[in-house]
Amino acid sequence: MTHTIKIKIYYEDTDAGGVVYYANYLRYLERARTEFLLDRGIDILEYQEQGYFFVVVHVDISYKRPARLGDNLEVKTEVTEIKNATIIVKNQVLKDDTLLVEAYVTIACIDKEGKPQRLPDSFKGLH
Repeated sequence: MTHTIKIKIYYEDTDAGGVVYYANYLRYLERARTEFLLDRGIDILEYQEQGYFFVVVHVDISYKRPARLGDNLEVKTEVTEIKNATIIVKNQVLKDDTLLVEAYVTIACIDKEGKPQRLPDSFKGLH
């Protein structure tokens, strides 16, 4: 099950050459992941109030082509794997159906002390 958001590239997103600064893609992935979860009725803030915290523990990202000032992008998100305390999310950033960036992000569920804890049951049906 894939979810898509749109991102417009503004001057603040780019370097001096008008190319999207590489670290900004992580912000786009985070935004897309949050929207993916909200679309499925999962509000991270509500889970934090219940003692569930979610942290990125690994990112495998491939930059294939640059995005530039003024581009309109799509960020696609899908869950590829769910384990007891982790989720792997696949993101693709596209411009006009051309793949620019692909990333696999591993997110761990932890308690307030930072120890791993089992994902809430509502996360099991995400893929």
